[in-house]
Amino acid sequence: MNHIYVYFMHVLHRVRSVYTKQNELHDAGQATTEYALVLLGAAIIALLVVAWATDGGGAGRIGELFDSVIGNILGRADAVQP
Repeated sequence: MNHIYVYFMHVLHRVRSVYTKQNELHDAGQATTEYALVLLGAAIIALLVVAWATDGGGAGRIGELFDSVIGNILGRADAVQP
């Protein structure tokens, strides 16, 4: 009876190790794929922003935004100085 138990535990251990290795192999490229998809999404958004800023009249708006931000920063810096 003891030999059957040992044999059964050995078979169970081998099945678990094969199953675990298959799961590890299956998930091995998942992070790389997710990273590539995130980069692709960021590149598409960047291209849309560049297209808007150059051809869509965004250049003037970006200039106004930049002037506003710099003016606000300089205004706060002047207010701090005695």
